[in-house]
Formats: sequence, C-alpha cells, structure tokens
Amino acid sequence: MTKKPNSEIPLESFYGPPEGEQPGEFPFTHGVYPNMYSGRLWTMRQYAGFASAEESNRRYRYLLEQGVKGLSVAFDLPTQTGYDSDHDMSDGEVGKVGVPISSLADLEVLLQGIPLDKASISMTINSTAAILLAMIIALADKVSVPRENLRGTIQNDILKEYIARGTFIFPPKPSMRLITDVFEFCGTELPRWNTISISGYHIREAGSTAVQEIAFTLANGIAYVKAAIDVGLDVNAFGKRLSFFFNSHNHFFEEIAKFRTARRMWANIMKKRFGATDPQAMACRFHTQTAGSTLTAQQIDNNVVRTTLQATAAVLGGTQSLHTNSRDEALALPTEDSVRLALRTQQIIAFESGIPDVVDPLAGSYFIESLCDELETQAEALIQKIDDLGGAVAAIEQHFPQEEISQSAFTYQMAIDAREKIVVGVNQFTDEGGISPPLQPIDPKAVESQLERLTDVRNSRDNAKVNACLEHLYHAARSESQNLMPFIIDAVKQYATLGEITDTLKKVFGEYTG
Repeated sequence: MTKKPNSEIPLESFYGPPEGEQPGEFPFTHGVYPNMYSGRLWTMRQYAGFASAEESNRRYRYLLEQGVKGLSVAFDLPTQTGYDSDHDMSDGEVGKVGVPISSLADLEVLLQGIPLDKASISMTINSTAAILLAMIIALADKVSVPRENLRGTIQNDILKEYIARGTFIFPPKPSMRLITDVFEFCGTELPRWNTISISGYHIREAGSTAVQEIAFTLANGIAYVKAAIDVGLDVNAFGKRLSFFFNSHNHFFEEIAKFRTARRMWANIMKKRFGATDPQAMACRFHTQTAGSTLTAQQIDNNVVRTTLQATAAVLGGTQSLHTNSRDEALALPTEDSVRLALRTQQIIAFESGIPDVVDPLAGSYFIESLCDELETQAEALIQKIDDLGGAVAAIEQHFPQEEISQSAFTYQMAIDAREKIVVGVNQFTDEGGISPPLQPIDPKAVESQLERLTDVRNSRDNAKVNACLEHLYHAARSESQNLMPFIIDAVKQYATLGEITDTLKKVFGEYTG
C-alpha cells in the first residue's frame, strides 16, 4: 500500500538508486529488512523492575495495557551480582534499581498472567544471565509452553561489564564459557531466543564517544564470535541470534550515522573476518535506549525534549526495538505517569511523524553519508588497535578501553564545566529554585514480602534434591567439556536459589577482582 503525507503525494518505499545497495541487502546500511517500518514497526519496550516481583508485575501489566509490545526486565544489584535477597551484601539494595529474583518462585510471580508464548521478554542481565534464562525455561516447561515458542533476549554481555559497568562475578575465561554454552544450548532448544545483546549502551553511558561505542562494542562482538567458533559452533547458525544494544545520545545526526555505520561494519566483519555466508548471520539487529546520562535533575521537563530527539534518531537509524527514558529518571525510578509519557513519545513518532513510511529517509544525505564514512574510518582504526593488543579480552586485561573511555568522559565533563558544551538548565538558562516532582517510592513492605518468599522457598523445597543438583553442576563445571545449561535448569526447577548456583560456580571458577 502506497503511503501518502497530508498533501497526498505518493511515497516510494525507498529513495536510493535502484542499481545500488537496497534495504535488507548486504551490508545492510539502509536497514536489516527490505521494508523496515512500513512492513512492521519497531518493538516498543519500556525497561521496568523495582521493589518486588509483585510490584514489577503490576507495572508490566500497566505497560502492556498502554501499548508496550515487549517487556524489558531490570534486575536489582544483588540479582545482577549473584547474591540472594537475604545475603548480607544485599542489605539496602533489594529492589532499589530493579526487581529482585532469588529463585524460580520470584519469576513465577513476576510473570504471572503474562503469556510466555506471546510476549517478547528482554532481560538486562549479564553475570547471572544463564541462571535467569534457566528460570524462564523452567517456568515455560512448568506451564507447558514449548521452548521453541519462547521469544526474547538476554543481555549476556560480560565483556562490557569489565569495561564499563562492573557487575562481573567470574574471571573472563569461565564467563566466556557460560556465554558459549548459552549459544550452543539455545541453538537447539530456543531457536527464537536472542542469546546475547552485545552492548554499547553502557560503554556510552560511561563516557565514550560515538566512535568508541562502535569500536568497543564490535570488538567485543568479534571476541564472542571467535569464542563460539573455537568451541565448534557454526557461525551461520549462532550468528542469526546475535543482537546488539546501542545508546542514542544527543548529537542527532551523528547518532543516525552511528547506527548505519555499525550495521555496515558488522556485516563486513561477519562476512570477511569469519566467513559467514547466510545474510541473516551478517545482519546487525539492535535495540536502542535513549541516553540516561544526558538526563538532568534540573528542569526535568527538558528531558522529554532530549528523549524525543534521541528516540527519533534511533528510528531514523533503523533500530529494531526502542526504550525511551522517562523525564524523572535523574531523580528516581520513573512514576507511571512518566513512563506513559515516554511510551507516548514512541507512539507519536510511530503513528504521527511519517518517519516510518520510507526506508532510511536520510539515505544519500551528503552530511549523513560523510559522517558514516568518517565514523567507520575512525572505528576501524580503533578496532585495529584492539586486534594489535590481542583482541577484546586481552585489551580489557590491559585496561585499554577503560582508560580510553575515562579520558573521553573527563574531556566531555571539562567542556561542560567550561561552558564549551551547553546543557540547558544546568550550565546555562538555569532557574532559581525549581519544582520538585512526585517520585516513585519503594515500599519497604515489598522488600519484606520478597524476603518472606525466599524463606518459604528454603523451608518448603526438597533440600536433598537441591543439594544433588548443585553437586552435579559443580562436577559439570569442573569437567570443562559439558554444557552447563541443563544442569542449571535442573537446579532451578528444584528451587535452588540464584545465590546457591552462583556460589557453586564460584567454587570452580573463582571470582574476578579487576
């Protein structure tokens, strides 16, 4: 069906030269699908999770009622770092920055009433990603949803944790083993599941430039692909389930160019470096989140404008799914009103702007194409430096990306302090005083209910079976040749806790201190 703007001018689906590269074709500069959003809109997600499984479930149901098409689960810090909610290290952190999940019982509450065979579930989890995925699988088995019908993504990107975020548990080598085990297991058991979301988002949030975001993200991707090939996996098979996660920052045109450049570079990496022949294995599919680091506590309504521009850049750049940050996130977890407005931002772009009517609307722009070429040149040079250091893992161990990002973050902040870069409401156009908006509270009783459920789990389960499963997992981890996913799933089904499974693996793998 031909789309028309208000003036009734018929629109072509794409305005590039017919003899040139087309959307959906290698190297995917114009997009990974031929019709892009004119065939199907991006998946509208809103990242959520707080207080308890019950509270988070209510928020998910609310978001689905408001038009969200995919759930993105935020986990609290103890869950991200392998501690149960009742561990001493968890004190004061339970439910603060995400939902606490200590056992399958918590996940059952979290996803109650949400159809696993219809909802796409994205989980921002890394060190404990295999355990959380095992819980999803165990729950699907329990409610008789075929594993092949499960759709979603686990972030499962440990390298960027060493670079930019810090929620690592195990050293790099065993961490990479867990990741390739997930690749292998999902290849046969969960064919529709995205096994990794290689993340530039947190690299950018830590202060990198757009060039560094591309280079360090793709370099990490290269390391994951090499690790998978080294254990005998087929690049044309596991390559189809790789996905990426990018930031959409403030410079509107640079961000559009960044997304197009990353697609083109990844396609060439997969084809030329790793010999991929299946176009789907070369396609860089990615989720985007607007830049949390750009949100300000001052004049929070300005954040709505920032987020709108960033979201629009992501759509013009061809993202496959999108989360829009809420206006109050510089102060607290977002309220329902703020989340609804953030979602409405996506819906207005989708249904009122006309942007989705044409594939890659800025293709051929002298400015955009020039930016793409320059970003690619600089990013390739940075990847070559990483190759010269021995690859992403070796570069991380030598602190190369960490130091590069730290220097960029320092330079950026100095420019703000000197007013060479203007942040509206912060270093210019400021107001005296200001309005304090209502903030999302964390109910202490929600944390109490989380701890009570964990106690009930420990008291009601068959502890002999739990201990047997953990013993089997321990020996499988020591073997170095067995895929650990079946053993983790068995333990989860007996209501072994996340902390118990993590501690079992620590006995074999040790802990990484940086």
